[in-house]
Amino acid sequence: MVRRTKEEALETRNSILDAAERVFFEKGVSRTSLADIAQAAGVTRGAIYWHFSHKSDLFTEMFDRVLLPLDELKAASLDPNEPDPLGRLMEICIVCVRDTANDPRRRRVFDILFLKCELVEEMGPVMVRYQTNMREALVKIEGGLRNAISKGQLPADLDTKLAAAMVHAFVGGSLRDMLFLPDATDFAALGERMVEGIFDALRMSPALRKLA
Repeated sequence: MVRRTKEEALETRNSILDAAERVFFEKGVSRTSLADIAQAAGVTRGAIYWHFSHKSDLFTEMFDRVLLPLDELKAASLDPNEPDPLGRLMEICIVCVRDTANDPRRRRVFDILFLKCELVEEMGPVMVRYQTNMREALVKIEGGLRNAISKGQLPADLDTKLAAAMVHAFVGGSLRDMLFLPDATDFAALGERMVEGIFDALRMSPALRKLA
């Protein structure tokens, strides 16, 4: 009975997140109320407050849900026992770029984040969380690059801070481009090649070496 109750609670939670995703995409975040989400999910506002303390909390959970599959790859890129940390970093970038172009849900969530969310007032916590995620991503990318250097996959004199910033900017820029200019570049077909090009630059570009 307890297990069934937990399963029902998880099902309700997921239905609320699914509804929030749909309504945020249709109306924009600032114009969406918890009552709108409750109606779309077929639950009461009380049910939403049982699972989420406020709209920004719900938004953050929705966003984290599409990033969850990357956690294993991130951990592998930092693992000193991982034989191919550079490969794991490349996989992360490919999932973010190529797979986002192929996955309607992932693309919809990034569309909400970049195009339909005003990061002001009640969404202030989302702005803070977004900035924290970006800082953590830069640290983890640099950690993965250092791990790759230790395995002989990248030059020992690579400026890892600069390289991490470039990789992060490439991924973020690609996501924005596919949303703002969806017909300009076929990221589904070309995303993997673009990632390979960025990592070729890490291996070979003199501009990415540490200054004397």
